[in-house]
Amino acid sequence: MSFASLGLSKPVLQAISEQNYQIPTAIQKQAIPAILSGKDVMAAAQTGTGKTAGFALPVLQRLSKGNAASSNMARALIMVPTRELAIQVAESVSIYASHLSLRSAVVYGGVKINPQMMRLRKGVDILVATPGRLMDLYQQNAVRFDQLEVLVLDEADRMLDMGFIEDIKNILNLLPGRRQNLMFSATFSDAIRELAKGLMHNPVELSVTPRNTAAKTVEQWVYPVDKKSKPALLKHLIHDQQWEQALVFTKTKQAADKLTRYLIADGMKAAAIHGDKSQSVRSRVLGEFKNGTVKILIATDIAARGLDIDQLPQVVNFDLPKVSEDYVHRIGRTGRAGTTGHALSLVSADEVKYLNDIENLIGKLLKRKLIDGFEPQHDVPATHLSDKPKKPKKPKKPKKPKSTELNQASHNNKKSEARQKKKLGGNAKSENNARNTHKSRNRTRS
Repeated sequence: MSFASLGLSKPVLQAISEQNYQIPTAIQKQAIPAILSGKDVMAAAQTGTGKTAGFALPVLQRLSKGNAASSNMARALIMVPTRELAIQVAESVSIYASHLSLRSAVVYGGVKINPQMMRLRKGVDILVATPGRLMDLYQQNAVRFDQLEVLVLDEADRMLDMGFIEDIKNILNLLPGRRQNLMFSATFSDAIRELAKGLMHNPVELSVTPRNTAAKTVEQWVYPVDKKSKPALLKHLIHDQQWEQALVFTKTKQAADKLTRYLIADGMKAAAIHGDKSQSVRSRVLGEFKNGTVKILIATDIAARGLDIDQLPQVVNFDLPKVSEDYVHRIGRTGRAGTTGHALSLVSADEVKYLNDIENLIGKLLKRKLIDGFEPQHDVPATHLSDKPKKPKKPKKPKKPKSTELNQASHNNKKSEARQKKKLGGNAKSENNARNTHKSRNRTRS
């Protein structure tokens, strides 16, 4: 199947041809025709499956046929959880719209708001935004939604995890009722479905990848090593295997900075990104990593989603994540769009629980490799997949008819009254006994 067979227009096809897109991915095959038909869509798609093109291409085609946006208006809104993802999606939108007369903008926090307000004055056809900054702009009358035709929630599960639910609900209340709604999420959790209830209208549900699975093009393995030897092992792997580019994940900001200084001292072109870095620094570092100026990028989980590097060969878990699902998002940075990738984890003895949780999540044991000179003194115990069957849910007891409930209540009341009478009778008997005893004592005294 080709992109042309999906119903895309010539200007859109020309743009994706210039990007050397040949065959649509599974999510693109399903999502593009559904969106072009005007239906609401709920799509479960893991990172790296080409979902940005899956919603951006048909949305751009729809907008190309309508009237231009008025001042401070947006015709399509794409909400994303992080600054990095906002920048990445905006770049993709700009590329796909290169042969269309459409205006786009991206807004996010951590930078000055005035330039973003100026950009919105002329109106934009498509706006990519993080929820917090979007609310700030609305409250300053910099953006309005009267002309909104399409709403996209990208990585909806991540936005809920990051606590954006109230901002999202507030924004939804500002939007016109008649619009097309598109929701893309790694999972359809109960929270996601609850959000969708008040958002979607008879949505088409799409799912192309099982939950919590890595791409088959990613080779994964584990290097057992003592914690104190991790920096030296990483340096050895970079030199020995002649890595040209690698994304390395650490657990904390401090660990990222410390590891970066260690690698730079060895003469490597390394840099760190995390939440303490300003947005301008993070954008600059990501740009340098993409163009090859920076070879080793050290990151916290802030970069686990929204970082799209063409043919990124290596992802390294310097520290295993405590949350197993984050492992899948991390290694999803490599092996994207059908390319091969490698994901390796440096695992010390104190991380074996995290390793076991990850393996049970993805449903397989990761192969281990020992490196000469880095054999751990503290053994990393063998892990096992859980063979405990899932407990079936207990069926809910049917509610009793109201008449039965009334009968039961009446029965309970009668029992209660009987107990009360018995209690009162016992008290009366005790009082009579007490009076008789008192009279007998008085007769004896007289």
